[in-house]
Amino acid sequence: MQGMSSSTSPPSPAKDTCNPSSWCPLPTRPPEPQTPLTMTSYASDPAWADIEPLPQDDGGPHPLAAIAYKDEYSEAMSYLRAVMAKNEMSERVLGLTERIIGMNPAHYTVWLYRARVLSALNSPLRTELAWLNPTALKHLKNYQIWHHRQTIVDALDSAEGEQAFVASMMEQDAKNYHVWSYRQWLVKRFSLWDAGELENVEAMLEHDVRNNSVWNHRFFLVFGREDGVVVEQKIVDREVEYAKEAIRKAPQNQAPWNYIRGVLRAAKLAPSALKEFAAEFAPVERPEEIKSSHALDLLAEIYAQEQGKKEEAARVLDLLAEKYDPIRANYWNFRKSQLGTASAAA
Repeated sequence: MQGMSSSTSPPSPAKDTCNPSSWCPLPTRPPEPQTPLTMTSYASDPAWADIEPLPQDDGGPHPLAAIAYKDEYSEAMSYLRAVMAKNEMSERVLGLTERIIGMNPAHYTVWLYRARVLSALNSPLRTELAWLNPTALKHLKNYQIWHHRQTIVDALDSAEGEQAFVASMMEQDAKNYHVWSYRQWLVKRFSLWDAGELENVEAMLEHDVRNNSVWNHRFFLVFGREDGVVVEQKIVDREVEYAKEAIRKAPQNQAPWNYIRGVLRAAKLAPSALKEFAAEFAPVERPEEIKSSHALDLLAEIYAQEQGKKEEAARVLDLLAEKYDPIRANYWNFRKSQLGTASAAA
């Protein structure tokens, strides 16, 4: 977005400034609500007298299934179509897009045109972010807002304040897919791999060890770099031990089991490296002491790959199908059928 200005906006107060090298504390209260836009008619506004609105074409005078928009929304969109047809880039168009977004924040075309206008006017991007923040907090699951934010921050070429804002969003919803996607883009775009991300992830997992999104982000931070960095064995060992500790806290929590499997694959290690650990939570000889179906799943995979252990694998799969995960009995029985053993054929 060439032409956008990042230098004309007023500096933020020191108390609101976030050091990009570290995570800022989460805000203690939500942002102040926006002042609602005054709904005046564009047709009666002299500032818009030169524009002939373009109504929506629903397919003739008697459309089959016309959408019942509110009058103020239909009017605003008619004026937007008209200015887009003229390719107008002006402050009044920014105001028009803001009004429409207030009524329909999921309108992707409006966001795209707003970004074009900001670029054409060389608008201060920090001001745009300041307007965007409460909008995002109000509409947590809106993808279009996050694409627009990415466009603005990319043009700014600075991640200042973004980690703090993402933290405030995570406080509202720690499993928001759009926020996590944006966070990963932010890390890659500005090389924030070592900027407090891992420490923040550990704090989040301490709060909720079952949050799959946090585990996924941890894996991204450790193994997702594209700069040719080889993950050292000590890092692999650290991640294995970290996952093991999380499993010990909640053996039936699938997230760290998936994570530790992913670590082994990334390090090109065989699942058998976890055989003794899995047996801690799934002593097959003492079924009454089994604490984790995920440990059984891993043991079944390990036995299936070991020479002469097919029968043991079949026994573990039977435990899963009959007692520890019967809702997926068909799946476990299918796994058993692939073993090629006498018991599997029975």
